[in-house]
Amino acid sequence: MIYWQIFLAFFIPGIVGYGGGPASIPLIENEVVDRYEWMDVNEFSEALAIGNALPGPIATKMAGYIGYEEGGILGGIIGVFATVAPSLFLMIMLLGFLYRYKESPKVKRMTSYIRPTIAVLLGVMAFNFFFTSYSDSGIWQTIFLVVISFLLMERWKVHPALVILGAMGYGALLMG
Repeated sequence: MIYWQIFLAFFIPGIVGYGGGPASIPLIENEVVDRYEWMDVNEFSEALAIGNALPGPIATKMAGYIGYEEGGILGGIIGVFATVAPSLFLMIMLLGFLYRYKESPKVKRMTSYIRPTIAVLLGVMAFNFFFTSYSDSGIWQTIFLVVISFLLMERWKVHPALVILGAMGYGALLMG
């Protein structure tokens, strides 16, 4: 049963998550945190931070990690397959059709309608992460990390992966 749940938890966001990557993260969060309760928001945000620091597509890294945590090696394989399966099937079945109509005004209009929805989903997810951070660590720790992260990335052009690793180290020192 757990393998079927892992498959559904990543296959459904793979189908609905137009554009993949960041667009599917709120959908994966909904499945993993709200529906199956395999993780809480903190654990999910930590897994997301680690996944963002590693190279490659975020959705497959999250699927591999969460699938492995819930179902071992087979669970990780099923999670990754479920993440890429919708795209794989659609590419095989619809490649010729999509190629023929890629410049269609209707297709372009559909894309322009979907992008704001994805922006709202990402905004809600960011707000949830901020609220959880605030309620768990306190306002001063949260403000400190936000300001330092902003300065490191915007003023001193430090790579985001290094900022994430630094914030994780800071959290480990604070909790340890």
